[in-house]
Amino acid sequence: MKNDFVVTPWEVKGEIDYDKLVERFGTQRITEELLRRIKKHAKTLHPMLRRNIFYSHRDLGWILDEYEKGSKFILYTGRGPSGDTHLGHLMPWIFTKYLQDSFDAKLLFQLTDDEKFLFSESLSLEDTKKYAYENALDVIALGFDSKKTEIFLDTEFIASQYRLALKVAKRVTFSTAKAVFGFDNSSNIGSIFFTSIQSVPAFLESERQNKAVPCLIPCAIDQDAHFRVTRDVAPMLGYPKPSLIHCKFFPSLTGSDKMSASKTETSIFTTDAPEVAKKKIIDAFTGGQATIKEQKEKGGNPDICSIYQYCFYIFEEDDEKVRELRESCRRGGILCGECKRELAKRVAKFLEQHQKKREKARDKLEEFVIKD
Repeated sequence: MKNDFVVTPWEVKGEIDYDKLVERFGTQRITEELLRRIKKHAKTLHPMLRRNIFYSHRDLGWILDEYEKGSKFILYTGRGPSGDTHLGHLMPWIFTKYLQDSFDAKLLFQLTDDEKFLFSESLSLEDTKKYAYENALDVIALGFDSKKTEIFLDTEFIASQYRLALKVAKRVTFSTAKAVFGFDNSSNIGSIFFTSIQSVPAFLESERQNKAVPCLIPCAIDQDAHFRVTRDVAPMLGYPKPSLIHCKFFPSLTGSDKMSASKTETSIFTTDAPEVAKKKIIDAFTGGQATIKEQKEKGGNPDICSIYQYCFYIFEEDDEKVRELRESCRRGGILCGECKRELAKRVAKFLEQHQKKREKARDKLEEFVIKD
């Protein structure tokens, strides 16, 4: 049942009803009017906008109003470094690069090594630092502009953040933290404080420039809870509320649940050897029938097929080709094995290219990573 799904900043499970999430979180759907306004400035609409993958927002219209008045916005997103990067992590970062390029926007990228230490029983601070730097390589490999991108680990940039974090913390009650995040008496006090740290980059550029600087946060919708708190305290501190644009979750190779770093066999990591990724795809769940004869007679169901979803989300930019693939699947004009082999080739090629860029990024870390 879709009603049984769970979406929090730390857990996503079940079959997600994205309409219900909009109602539950009190966000707004991205309208055709907003898409027209984005296209006016960006010249092209990213496939993730055209396909309703980025589908929800808070105050996106306001951020465009400010941009049209000549007030440039900054971008803020991040990653909790608990393991290697998988394709689901890359998806919102790819979209963030589109925004940086289209709106000439500065990006603050927060690596929350402190969060992952506080919320994990098994990860040490050394572990989260190691993963943070490995994850940073994937960010750099996507081609962000080093002159307009700042990447930082919380533990290495805390002096610059702590003063602002204290201002936020003073305005957030334990009652609010419990209501929003589900904390109880067994929660460690570091985890209760953490959302104050995650709020900081939304206000950091305003503090640096000593004026109100709009901030747009592209993120998966499970992170919205943190920024509801951020938005609540912003007016009390004299900062503009950050705007948000939310994406859906990139599916795992089971076809339904969110891709998860803890489920290695149903996730594809940027560090996977291309042959390993190919095997995962060949073993993936599809929406096809049990036999070739049935597939040709009855057709498949692309809505539950991980192979089709991979093309839809990332690996096919041409909308017409996506439509043709969908219709061909439905009428039995293509077999699951054909789809798997084609996707496997595309993913392997992407990984080969990305991994080369990732290795070159090791020499560029100092251009991107800022410390106190």
